[in-house]
Amino acid sequence: MGRDSAGATGSRRRGWGRPVESPGVRAWTARRRNLELALVIFAVAIVASGHTIVGLTVLDRPPPGLLAHTAGLGALALAAHLVVRRYARFADPLILPVTVLLTGLGLVLIDRLDHAYATHFPETDYQSAPVASDQVLWTVVGVGLLIGTLVVLRHHRALQRYTYLGMTVAMALLMAPALFGADVYGAKRWIVVGSLSVQPGEFVKVMIVVFFASYLMANRDALALAGRRVLGLDLPRGRNAGPVLLVWAVSLVVLFYERDLGTSLIFFGVFVVMLYIATGRPGWLVFGGLLAALGTVVVSATQEHVKGRIRIWLDPMVAFLPEDERPAGFVSDQAAQALFSFGAGDLLGTGLGQGHTYLVGFAGRSDFILTAVGEELGLLGVTLVLLLYALLIQRGFRAGLATPDPFGKLLAAGLASVIALQVFVVVGGVTGLIPLTGKALPFLAQGGSSTVANWLLVALLIRVSDRAGRAATEPAGNATILFPAAVARPDPL
Repeated sequence: MGRDSAGATGSRRRGWGRPVESPGVRAWTARRRNLELALVIFAVAIVASGHTIVGLTVLDRPPPGLLAHTAGLGALALAAHLVVRRYARFADPLILPVTVLLTGLGLVLIDRLDHAYATHFPETDYQSAPVASDQVLWTVVGVGLLIGTLVVLRHHRALQRYTYLGMTVAMALLMAPALFGADVYGAKRWIVVGSLSVQPGEFVKVMIVVFFASYLMANRDALALAGRRVLGLDLPRGRNAGPVLLVWAVSLVVLFYERDLGTSLIFFGVFVVMLYIATGRPGWLVFGGLLAALGTVVVSATQEHVKGRIRIWLDPMVAFLPEDERPAGFVSDQAAQALFSFGAGDLLGTGLGQGHTYLVGFAGRSDFILTAVGEELGLLGVTLVLLLYALLIQRGFRAGLATPDPFGKLLAAGLASVIALQVFVVVGGVTGLIPLTGKALPFLAQGGSSTVANWLLVALLIRVSDRAGRAATEPAGNATILFPAAVARPDPL
């Protein structure tokens, strides 16, 4: 029997019918959804302000279609909120607003760079064609997919029914660009069908998390058994290391034949992280790190494109040497121009619409869009964007900690790890911390496949967080412990 307070267990059953929620729980869920609505409105207002500032700076007047742009984004966000309110009432109230804000900021920056390319590049240049309208279309598709997922998928455990089928499809999609893909900017990560190009790896990252969560849930006890002890670390036993070696081999094939450093790092990295989360043994991290380093060394020594990225990482300014003094192989000035943009932004930035990020090759069409944030919004703007990503990642892990079933725990942790790894490889590459990978910055960068896949990822996080919220209002005692943390009392956040 539940107590009628927001912080207590909150459901009673009448016979075999549906649970009857106490007034306290209904008030608690209403506060969460109202908070979400307020934050969504606030996010849309920030995006509208940014769009207005760009128009006033670039065009000396409010941008054409400002009201339509704001109303469209607001309608999309409101539709997503209403579906969450109806089908995921217990979900985390911060996931959707953070996603809306990152997506809207990306649309503002892409539109701003479209104006810059149209002004500074000839009409025949590939960069002169605007892409903001296409990004809006893909955002609509992504929000539609989120809505459809929440309506159809009522519980995340339903995904377990398609574990091996999903993994088979994922492996086929992951390997497809190596056989049928187009070579674009030195990497084969796209499949081109007519005028439409698709990056299968963006969808694979979600599918492999579902498979890994199911596999590790079923085998975590065997994987947690210690093998040999080397230098004070418990390394996995040989037969238990087989799945890791298989995933490592597949990621190596992707890196070698598709020259896609980012996808292989995310693919292998998320599995190792989930292994560590499931077993709690640091030996898996050491073992995975050694395999990742070995694979990178082998591929960088044999693939000229990967070798060129490492060369530019070690010395970005080599691109400005006379042609006869440049080293042989791939040379680009993007890394150097990105550093110049960050330097020009200083602490507070030059202001929206007043930077020169268009000088970075196709910045508005790639992960280099972060340089536009650094130049026009400064270190403060980059920090705030990274904090938004950190908040989204934290809410994903929080949902995993509070979810009672081990599959949901691993699923949420894996999805949050995907975002964390992708942000790390992109931001690290653009800022010069690691070699460039060519992946799209989630929600912010232009890309249809990335946008749609990331909205699907958010839909799954919302679904898991809904289950976590429900668990917080139910009687304790039936939860399965996988993480060493207790379920928190219900609160507005």
